[in-house]
Amino acid sequence: MATVILVRHGRTTANASGILAGRTAGVRLDDVGRKQAFRTAERLSDVPLVGVVSSPLERCRQTTKFVVEAQRAQGFDPQTPLDRAITECDYGDWQGRPLKELAGEKLWSVVQSQPSAAVFPGGESMQVMQARSVAAIRRHDAAFEAEFGPQAVWAAVSHGDIIKSILADALGMHLDLFQRISVGPASVSIIRYGSSRPEVMATNTDSGDLSWLRVAKPDADAAVGGGAGHPAA
Repeated sequence: MATVILVRHGRTTANASGILAGRTAGVRLDDVGRKQAFRTAERLSDVPLVGVVSSPLERCRQTTKFVVEAQRAQGFDPQTPLDRAITECDYGDWQGRPLKELAGEKLWSVVQSQPSAAVFPGGESMQVMQARSVAAIRRHDAAFEAEFGPQAVWAAVSHGDIIKSILADALGMHLDLFQRISVGPASVSIIRYGSSRPEVMATNTDSGDLSWLRVAKPDADAAVGGGAGHPAA
């Protein structure tokens, strides 16, 4: 079973100004976001990644560049495909509008409490968003494991709602509960898909050593009682 590290892009100019960027072109990392992406890339530099799959939007490609440069500085050479299936949700007519303004829309409460019923006007539903992103992550995970073996570790650089929906699926949570999950800018979450169930190993982390991923041996069964923790790298 391979391991996927889910990385949200760093903070953007739209995040800082309270705008729902969606798929708007030209939305880039701000100074804070670049520093966040650099720190995350440094955290990941101890882990030889076999691939870094990115959403095609600029903010994710910028974040990916930091990750890949840090990998290559360590002598690693990950594959770097783009995948539209993990791009931002299509928010349709909501795209580019201030969040404060959107909070007054009737759909806002649906997004908050029953996202499985939310369909953005002129865009996609949150159910479709989750289905396409989960399918893409599982497809890449199986491909990397087939090519590099069960010890393979790879990263996917994507967006907040996308990563939240992937984590909800791995946790066995209904989409209507996914707003209980937080995914901050440049945060790291980790999933290991097993033969019997996914294992969510970390969510929304922005600090801490990840070198244990180099030597951790996946177990098919969950450790009753919690186990002994991660081995030292």
